[in-house]
Amino acid sequence: MMVNYLSLAERVLSGTPATASDARAILSSPNEDLLDLVAAAARLRREHFGKRIKINYLVNLKSGLCPEDCSYCSQRLGSEAEILKYSWLPKEEAKRQAEFGLAGGASRVCLVASGRGPSNRDVERVSGMVEEIKSATPGVEVCACLGFLKDGQAHRLKEAGVDAYNHNLNTAESLYADICTTHTFADRVDTVDKARGAGLSPCSGLLVGVGETNDQIIEAIESLKAVDSDSIPVNFLIPFDGTPLEGTNTLTPQHCVRILCAVRFLCPDRELRIAGGREMHLRSLQSLSLNVANSLFLGDYLTSEGQAAEEDLDMIVDGGFEIVGAESAQQLRDELKAHRAAHQAAFDGEATGPASGDGASAAGTGASSETAPAPVAGGALPCGKPLPPVGHEAGNSGVTIPTIRRRGAGTEISPNA
Repeated sequence: MMVNYLSLAERVLSGTPATASDARAILSSPNEDLLDLVAAAARLRREHFGKRIKINYLVNLKSGLCPEDCSYCSQRLGSEAEILKYSWLPKEEAKRQAEFGLAGGASRVCLVASGRGPSNRDVERVSGMVEEIKSATPGVEVCACLGFLKDGQAHRLKEAGVDAYNHNLNTAESLYADICTTHTFADRVDTVDKARGAGLSPCSGLLVGVGETNDQIIEAIESLKAVDSDSIPVNFLIPFDGTPLEGTNTLTPQHCVRILCAVRFLCPDRELRIAGGREMHLRSLQSLSLNVANSLFLGDYLTSEGQAAEEDLDMIVDGGFEIVGAESAQQLRDELKAHRAAHQAAFDGEATGPASGDGASAAGTGASSETAPAPVAGGALPCGKPLPPVGHEAGNSGVTIPTIRRRGAGTEISPNA
Protein backbone atom coordinates (compact mmCIF):
# COMPACT_ATOMS: atom_id res chain seq x y z
CA MET A 1 0.00 0.00 0.00
CA MET A 2 1.33 3.40 -1.01
CA VAL A 3 1.66 5.78 1.96
CA ASN A 4 1.82 9.54 1.61
CA TYR A 5 4.15 10.25 4.53
CA LEU A 6 4.03 14.02 4.15
CA SER A 7 0.23 13.99 4.32
CA LEU A 8 0.52 11.86 7.44
CA ALA A 9 2.88 14.42 8.96
CA GLU A 10 0.50 17.27 8.16
CA ARG A 11 -2.33 15.30 9.72
CA VAL A 12 -0.30 14.83 12.91
CA LEU A 13 0.55 18.54 12.98
CA SER A 14 -3.14 19.40 12.63
CA GLY A 15 -3.86 17.49 15.85
CA THR A 16 -4.72 13.97 14.70
CA PRO A 17 -2.26 11.55 16.34
CA ALA A 18 -0.56 8.86 14.29
CA THR A 19 -1.93 5.38 14.97
CA ALA A 20 -0.40 1.96 15.48
CA SER A 21 -1.50 1.20 11.93
CA ASP A 22 0.46 4.23 10.68
CA ALA A 23 3.52 3.09 12.61
CA ARG A 24 3.17 -0.42 11.21
CA ALA A 25 3.18 1.02 7.67
CA ILE A 26 6.30 3.07 8.51
CA LEU A 27 8.18 0.09 9.95
CA SER A 28 7.31 -2.14 6.98
CA SER A 29 7.97 0.49 4.32
CA PRO A 30 10.41 -0.36 1.50
CA ASN A 31 13.93 1.05 1.37
CA GLU A 32 13.08 3.09 -1.71
CA ASP A 33 10.63 5.11 0.43
CA LEU A 34 13.24 5.97 3.03
CA LEU A 35 14.05 9.52 1.90
CA ASP A 36 10.35 10.39 1.57
CA LEU A 37 9.76 8.99 5.05
CA VAL A 38 12.67 10.94 6.55
CA ALA A 39 11.49 14.15 4.85
CA ALA A 40 8.05 13.75 6.45
CA ALA A 41 9.46 12.93 9.89
CA ALA A 42 11.78 15.92 9.53
CA ARG A 43 8.71 18.11 9.07
CA LEU A 44 7.55 17.09 12.56
CA ARG A 45 11.04 17.50 14.01
CA ARG A 46 11.41 21.05 12.63
CA GLU A 47 7.99 22.08 13.89
CA HIS A 48 8.88 21.21 17.49
CA PHE A 49 12.66 21.59 17.62
CA GLY A 50 13.74 23.64 14.63
CA LYS A 51 17.33 22.89 13.66
CA ARG A 52 18.48 22.36 17.25
CA ILE A 53 20.44 19.35 18.48
CA LYS A 54 20.67 18.69 22.20
CA ILE A 55 23.99 17.18 23.25
CA ASN A 56 24.00 14.85 26.24
CA TYR A 57 27.07 13.48 27.98
CA LEU A 58 27.35 10.28 30.04
CA VAL A 59 29.42 9.94 33.20
CA ASN A 60 29.60 6.35 34.43
CA LEU A 61 29.82 6.80 38.20
CA LYS A 62 29.99 3.08 39.04
CA SER A 63 30.69 0.40 36.48
CA GLY A 64 30.01 -3.32 36.32
CA LEU A 65 29.02 -6.00 38.87
CA CYS A 66 25.26 -5.47 38.55
CA PRO A 67 23.06 -8.18 40.16
CA GLU A 68 20.40 -7.97 37.41
CA ASP A 69 20.49 -10.42 34.48
CA CYS A 70 19.42 -8.22 31.53
CA SER A 71 20.66 -10.32 28.61
CA TYR A 72 21.80 -7.35 26.52
CA CYS A 73 23.95 -5.68 29.18
CA SER A 74 27.74 -5.90 29.51
CA GLN A 75 27.41 -5.11 33.24
CA ARG A 76 24.90 -7.92 33.94
CA LEU A 77 25.14 -10.69 36.47
CA GLY A 78 27.54 -13.27 35.06
CA SER A 79 28.81 -11.08 32.22
CA GLU A 80 32.21 -12.07 30.87
CA ALA A 81 32.56 -8.87 28.86
CA GLU A 82 35.95 -7.31 29.56
CA ILE A 83 34.59 -3.96 30.69
CA LEU A 84 35.94 -1.48 33.21
CA LYS A 85 34.79 -2.34 36.72
CA TYR A 86 35.03 0.19 39.54
CA SER A 87 33.06 1.47 42.51
CA TRP A 88 31.78 5.01 43.02
CA LEU A 89 33.82 7.86 41.61
CA PRO A 90 34.77 10.52 44.17
CA LYS A 91 32.63 13.66 44.01
CA GLU A 92 35.47 15.79 42.62
CA GLU A 93 36.19 13.24 39.88
CA ALA A 94 32.52 13.06 38.86
CA LYS A 95 32.52 16.84 38.52
CA ARG A 96 35.76 16.77 36.50
CA GLN A 97 34.39 14.13 34.12
CA ALA A 98 31.18 16.14 33.66
CA GLU A 99 33.19 19.22 32.75
CA PHE A 100 34.78 17.42 29.79
CA GLY A 101 31.32 16.91 28.30
CA LEU A 102 30.24 20.46 29.01
CA ALA A 103 33.33 21.76 27.21
CA GLY A 104 32.32 19.64 24.21
CA GLY A 105 28.92 21.30 23.92
CA ALA A 106 26.75 19.18 26.22
CA SER A 107 23.87 20.94 27.93
CA ARG A 108 22.78 17.85 29.86
CA VAL A 109 25.02 15.58 31.94
CA CYS A 110 23.75 12.07 32.63
CA LEU A 111 25.07 10.54 35.87
CA VAL A 112 24.76 6.75 35.68
CA ALA A 113 25.52 3.99 38.17
CA SER A 114 25.23 0.24 37.71
CA GLY A 115 23.19 -1.85 40.14
CA ARG A 116 19.59 -2.73 40.91
CA GLY A 117 18.98 0.59 42.62
CA PRO A 118 20.54 3.08 45.01
CA SER A 119 20.60 2.95 48.78
CA ASN A 120 19.64 6.14 50.58
CA ARG A 121 23.36 6.65 51.18
CA ASP A 122 23.97 6.38 47.43
CA VAL A 123 21.26 8.96 46.78
CA GLU A 124 23.00 11.33 49.19
CA ARG A 125 26.31 10.66 47.42
CA VAL A 126 24.83 11.50 44.02
CA SER A 127 22.99 14.51 45.45
CA GLY A 128 26.35 15.90 46.58
CA MET A 129 27.78 15.38 43.09
CA VAL A 130 24.83 17.18 41.52
CA GLU A 131 25.15 20.13 43.87
CA GLU A 132 28.88 20.33 43.08
CA ILE A 133 28.29 20.25 39.31
CA LYS A 134 25.48 22.79 39.40
CA SER A 135 27.37 25.19 41.63
CA ALA A 136 30.16 25.27 39.04
CA THR A 137 27.83 25.38 36.00
CA PRO A 138 24.43 26.69 37.08
CA GLY A 139 22.74 26.34 33.69
CA VAL A 140 23.52 22.66 33.15
CA GLU A 141 20.76 20.04 33.21
CA VAL A 142 21.47 16.88 35.18
CA CYS A 143 19.82 13.54 34.52
CA ALA A 144 20.35 10.71 37.01
CA CYS A 145 20.16 7.02 36.11
CA LEU A 146 20.61 4.88 39.22
CA GLY A 147 18.20 1.99 38.76
CA PHE A 148 15.00 1.26 40.66
CA LEU A 149 13.93 3.97 43.07
CA LYS A 150 12.48 3.50 46.53
CA ASP A 151 9.87 5.81 48.02
CA GLY A 152 11.24 9.28 48.73
CA GLN A 153 14.46 8.91 46.72
CA ALA A 154 13.17 10.75 43.65
CA HIS A 155 12.11 13.68 45.86
CA ARG A 156 15.60 13.85 47.40
CA LEU A 157 17.21 13.91 43.96
CA LYS A 158 14.84 16.66 42.86
CA GLU A 159 15.72 18.65 45.98
CA ALA A 160 19.43 18.32 45.14
CA GLY A 161 18.88 19.82 41.69
CA VAL A 162 18.42 16.76 39.47
CA ASP A 163 16.29 17.73 36.47
CA ALA A 164 15.49 14.36 34.91
CA TYR A 165 15.60 10.66 35.69
CA ASN A 166 16.43 8.01 33.11
CA HIS A 167 14.95 4.55 33.39
CA ASN A 168 14.40 2.88 30.03
CA LEU A 169 11.45 0.58 29.41
CA ASN A 170 13.68 -0.90 26.69
CA THR A 171 11.22 -3.19 24.97
CA ALA A 172 7.63 -4.36 24.86
CA GLU A 173 6.06 -5.84 27.98
CA SER A 174 5.20 -8.91 25.89
CA LEU A 175 8.92 -9.53 25.27
CA TYR A 176 10.37 -8.40 28.59
CA ALA A 177 10.53 -11.78 30.32
CA ASP A 178 12.65 -13.07 27.42
CA ILE A 179 15.43 -10.53 28.07
CA CYS A 180 15.37 -10.29 31.88
CA THR A 181 14.21 -12.50 34.78
CA THR A 182 15.39 -10.56 37.85
CA HIS A 183 12.81 -7.80 37.52
CA THR A 184 9.66 -7.09 35.54
CA PHE A 185 8.42 -4.55 33.05
CA ALA A 186 6.04 -3.29 35.74
CA ASP A 187 9.03 -2.62 38.02
CA ARG A 188 10.44 -0.31 35.37
CA VAL A 189 7.15 1.52 34.89
CA ASP A 190 6.95 2.01 38.66
CA THR A 191 10.30 3.82 38.79
CA VAL A 192 9.38 6.09 35.85
CA ASP A 193 6.14 6.89 37.71
CA LYS A 194 8.07 7.69 40.90
CA ALA A 195 10.39 10.04 39.01
CA ARG A 196 7.55 11.86 37.29
CA GLY A 197 5.59 12.08 40.55
CA ALA A 198 8.53 13.83 42.23
CA GLY A 199 8.69 16.47 39.50
CA LEU A 200 11.62 14.95 37.62
CA SER A 201 11.39 14.91 33.84
CA PRO A 202 10.93 11.25 32.80
CA CYS A 203 13.61 10.03 30.39
CA SER A 204 12.74 6.56 29.16
CA GLY A 205 13.46 4.90 25.88
CA LEU A 206 13.92 1.87 23.68
CA LEU A 207 16.47 -0.84 23.04
CA VAL A 208 16.07 -2.42 19.61
CA GLY A 209 17.75 -5.41 18.04
CA VAL A 210 17.00 -7.91 20.82
CA GLY A 211 14.57 -10.02 18.81
CA GLU A 212 11.49 -7.78 18.88
CA THR A 213 8.89 -7.69 16.10
CA ASN A 214 7.61 -4.52 14.50
CA ASP A 215 4.42 -4.85 16.54
CA GLN A 216 6.49 -5.09 19.72
CA ILE A 217 8.37 -1.92 18.77
CA ILE A 218 5.01 -0.19 18.47
CA GLU A 219 3.86 -1.71 21.76
CA ALA A 220 6.98 -0.34 23.46
CA ILE A 221 6.54 3.14 21.96
CA GLU A 222 2.93 3.23 23.13
CA SER A 223 4.12 2.28 26.63
CA LEU A 224 6.55 5.23 26.52
CA LYS A 225 3.62 7.48 25.62
CA ALA A 226 1.65 6.02 28.53
CA VAL A 227 4.41 6.88 31.05
CA ASP A 228 4.67 10.34 29.45
CA SER A 229 8.39 10.11 28.68
CA ASP A 230 9.75 13.58 27.87
CA SER A 231 12.99 12.26 26.42
CA ILE A 232 13.24 9.03 24.42
CA PRO A 233 16.72 7.59 23.85
CA VAL A 234 16.82 4.84 21.23
CA ASN A 235 19.61 2.35 21.89
CA PHE A 236 20.66 -0.18 19.27
CA LEU A 237 21.91 -3.49 20.62
CA ILE A 238 25.67 -3.76 21.06
CA PRO A 239 26.09 -7.54 21.21
CA PHE A 240 28.96 -7.59 23.68
CA ASP A 241 31.15 -10.68 23.75
CA GLY A 242 30.49 -12.51 27.00
CA THR A 243 26.74 -11.77 27.12
CA PRO A 244 23.80 -14.00 26.07
CA LEU A 245 23.16 -11.83 22.99
CA GLU A 246 26.76 -12.04 21.79
CA GLY A 247 26.84 -12.15 17.98
CA THR A 248 23.23 -11.03 17.54
CA ASN A 249 22.79 -8.71 14.56
CA THR A 250 19.28 -8.30 13.18
CA LEU A 251 19.23 -4.57 12.34
CA THR A 252 20.00 -2.73 9.12
CA PRO A 253 20.78 0.99 8.89
CA GLN A 254 17.57 1.55 6.94
CA HIS A 255 15.42 -0.20 9.53
CA CYS A 256 17.07 1.76 12.34
CA VAL A 257 16.01 4.96 10.57
CA ARG A 258 12.47 3.59 10.15
CA ILE A 259 12.33 2.89 13.90
CA LEU A 260 13.35 6.48 14.63
CA CYS A 261 10.67 7.72 12.22
CA ALA A 262 8.04 5.57 13.95
CA VAL A 263 8.98 7.12 17.31
CA ARG A 264 8.87 10.63 15.82
CA PHE A 265 5.41 10.10 14.31
CA LEU A 266 3.94 8.57 17.47
CA CYS A 267 5.72 11.03 19.81
CA PRO A 268 6.18 14.12 17.61
CA ASP A 269 6.99 16.64 20.35
CA ARG A 270 9.33 14.51 22.47
CA GLU A 271 13.11 14.71 22.56
CA LEU A 272 14.33 11.78 20.47
CA ARG A 273 17.93 10.73 21.01
CA ILE A 274 20.18 8.47 18.97
CA ALA A 275 22.06 6.62 21.68
CA GLY A 276 24.25 3.55 22.24
CA GLY A 277 25.07 1.43 19.21
CA ARG A 278 24.27 4.16 16.66
CA GLU A 279 27.76 3.97 15.17
CA MET A 280 27.47 0.21 14.68
CA HIS A 281 23.94 0.08 13.28
CA LEU A 282 23.12 3.45 11.67
CA ARG A 283 26.67 3.70 10.34
CA SER A 284 26.74 6.19 7.45
CA LEU A 285 23.06 7.04 8.02
CA GLN A 286 23.78 8.70 11.36
CA SER A 287 23.82 12.12 9.69
CA LEU A 288 20.52 11.41 7.92
CA SER A 289 18.96 10.33 11.21
CA LEU A 290 19.55 13.77 12.74
CA ASN A 291 16.76 15.01 10.50
CA VAL A 292 14.48 12.78 12.60
CA ALA A 293 16.15 12.73 16.01
CA ASN A 294 17.03 15.97 17.79
CA SER A 295 19.45 14.71 20.42
CA LEU A 296 22.54 12.55 20.80
CA PHE A 297 25.15 11.42 23.29
CA LEU A 298 28.56 12.97 22.71
CA GLY A 299 31.55 10.66 22.64
CA ASP A 300 31.63 7.42 24.62
CA TYR A 301 28.94 5.39 26.34
CA LEU A 302 28.94 3.50 29.63
CA THR A 303 31.18 0.58 28.69
CA SER A 304 31.87 1.05 24.97
CA GLU A 305 33.56 3.77 22.97
CA GLY A 306 31.64 5.99 20.60
CA GLN A 307 32.98 7.71 17.52
CA ALA A 308 35.32 10.66 18.04
CA ALA A 309 33.64 13.73 19.50
CA GLU A 310 34.93 15.75 16.54
CA GLU A 311 32.99 13.45 14.20
CA ASP A 312 29.81 13.99 16.21
CA LEU A 313 30.28 17.76 15.90
CA ASP A 314 31.14 17.43 12.21
CA MET A 315 27.79 15.68 11.65
CA ILE A 316 25.98 18.52 13.37
CA VAL A 317 27.82 21.30 11.54
CA ASP A 318 27.71 19.62 8.12
CA GLY A 319 23.98 18.98 8.51
CA GLY A 320 23.32 22.66 9.14
CA PHE A 321 22.12 22.07 12.70
CA GLU A 322 22.54 24.21 15.80
CA ILE A 323 23.59 23.05 19.26
CA VAL A 324 21.37 23.84 22.24
CA GLY A 325 23.20 26.31 24.48
CA ALA A 326 25.98 27.13 21.99
CA GLU A 327 26.20 30.39 20.06
CA SER A 328 27.80 28.66 17.08
CA ALA A 329 28.09 24.93 16.41
CA GLN A 330 30.88 25.54 13.93
CA GLN A 331 32.87 27.68 16.36
CA LEU A 332 32.50 25.04 19.07
CA ARG A 333 33.64 22.32 16.65
CA ASP A 334 36.61 24.35 15.44
CA GLU A 335 37.71 25.21 18.98
CA LEU A 336 37.56 21.53 19.97
CA LYS A 337 39.62 20.53 16.93
CA ALA A 338 42.18 23.25 17.66
CA HIS A 339 42.45 22.06 21.26
CA ARG A 340 42.96 18.46 20.16
CA ALA A 341 45.57 19.50 17.58
CA ALA A 342 47.48 21.50 20.19
CA HIS A 343 47.32 18.57 22.62
CA GLN A 344 48.60 16.16 19.97
CA ALA A 345 51.39 18.54 18.94
CA ALA A 346 52.50 18.84 22.55
CA PHE A 347 52.48 15.07 22.93
CA ASP A 348 54.40 14.57 19.68
CA GLY A 349 56.99 17.03 20.94
CA GLU A 350 57.43 15.00 24.12
CA ALA A 351 57.51 11.75 22.19
CA THR A 352 60.41 12.93 20.00
CA GLY A 353 62.47 13.98 23.05
CA PRO A 354 65.32 11.96 24.55
CA ALA A 355 64.88 8.24 24.13
CA SER A 356 64.35 5.98 27.13
CA GLY A 357 67.06 3.67 28.41
CA ASP A 358 66.21 0.90 25.95
CA GLY A 359 66.29 3.26 22.97
CA ALA A 360 62.51 3.17 22.41
CA SER A 361 60.22 6.18 22.46
CA ALA A 362 56.47 6.52 22.75
CA ALA A 363 56.39 7.51 19.10
CA GLY A 364 58.36 4.42 18.18
CA THR A 365 55.96 2.08 19.96
CA GLY A 366 52.86 3.74 18.57
CA ALA A 367 51.51 4.40 22.08
CA SER A 368 49.83 7.65 23.03
CA SER A 369 47.89 9.12 25.92
CA GLU A 370 44.82 9.13 23.70
CA THR A 371 44.96 5.52 22.51
CA ALA A 372 46.75 3.44 25.12
CA PRO A 373 44.64 1.07 27.25
CA ALA A 374 43.60 2.85 30.41
CA PRO A 375 44.55 1.67 33.87
CA VAL A 376 41.75 1.36 36.39
CA ALA A 377 41.80 1.41 40.17
CA GLY A 378 44.65 -0.83 41.22
CA GLY A 379 46.51 -0.34 37.95
CA ALA A 380 45.00 -3.42 36.24
CA LEU A 381 43.15 -3.73 32.94
CA PRO A 382 39.44 -4.64 33.08
CA CYS A 383 39.03 -8.10 34.62
CA GLY A 384 42.82 -8.48 34.46
CA LYS A 385 42.49 -9.59 30.83
CA PRO A 386 43.73 -8.05 27.56
CA LEU A 387 41.34 -5.66 25.87
CA PRO A 388 39.64 -6.84 22.68
CA PRO A 389 41.08 -5.48 19.44
CA VAL A 390 39.91 -2.02 18.47
CA GLY A 391 36.75 -2.19 16.37
CA HIS A 392 36.69 -6.00 16.13
CA GLU A 393 34.26 -7.72 13.79
CA ALA A 394 31.26 -9.67 15.08
CA GLY A 395 31.90 -13.15 13.71
CA ASN A 396 31.57 -13.10 9.93
CA SER A 397 28.77 -10.52 9.94
CA GLY A 398 30.88 -7.68 8.57
CA VAL A 399 29.62 -5.53 11.44
CA THR A 400 32.18 -3.79 13.60
CA ILE A 401 31.58 -4.01 17.36
CA PRO A 402 32.56 -0.81 19.19
CA THR A 403 35.65 -1.04 21.35
CA ILE A 404 35.28 -1.60 25.09
CA ARG A 405 35.67 1.80 26.78
CA ARG A 406 39.16 2.21 28.23
CA ARG A 407 39.29 5.98 28.78
CA GLY A 408 37.39 8.58 30.75
CA ALA A 409 35.64 7.80 34.04
CA GLY A 410 37.39 5.11 36.06
CA THR A 411 40.69 5.54 34.18
CA GLU A 412 43.59 7.96 34.11
CA ILE A 413 43.05 8.89 30.46
CA SER A 414 41.06 11.88 29.20
CA PRO A 415 37.60 10.97 27.88
CA ASN A 416 36.32 11.25 24.35
CA ALA A 417 34.60 14.62 24.67
